[in-house]
Amino acid sequence: MFDTVVVATDGSDSVKRAVDVALDLADRFEADIHALSVIDASEVDASPEQLQDEFRTALETTADAALGTVEERADQEVTTEIREGRPAAEICAYAREVDADVIATGTRGRHGENRLLLGSVAERIVRTSPVPVLTVRQLDSATDGDGTAADP
Repeated sequence: MFDTVVVATDGSDSVKRAVDVALDLADRFEADIHALSVIDASEVDASPEQLQDEFRTALETTADAALGTVEERADQEVTTEIREGRPAAEICAYAREVDADVIATGTRGRHGENRLLLGSVAERIVRTSPVPVLTVRQLDSATDGDGTAADP
């Protein structure tokens, strides 16, 4: 059913569960796993010109660490890539290029609660993706995973 799974990661805490779900999905279906991190070009462009190169380098370091985390957690080889551009567009383009069967992504990224239910990047991916999108929300630490209160 799934031969190629793409997981989008920005290294944020909220994407950790999405990575785990994507790796589990790939393992269950013996699918190839691709991890992608996108440097948001608009963030770099919005920074002061004299700091843009330094900021881009910092974002590349963060992206590299995020991909390294996926590789460390995986039981198989992971194809990784860092791109720069508009995150949703780059993720969808990458999915097309690798003929992905599904994209897994967190519902919140580094910018946290700027959207009520679904982060703006995740929402754009869902609306524009050429393949199914599995959105994975981070579980509240106050619950035990099924929505009930965890033991104190």
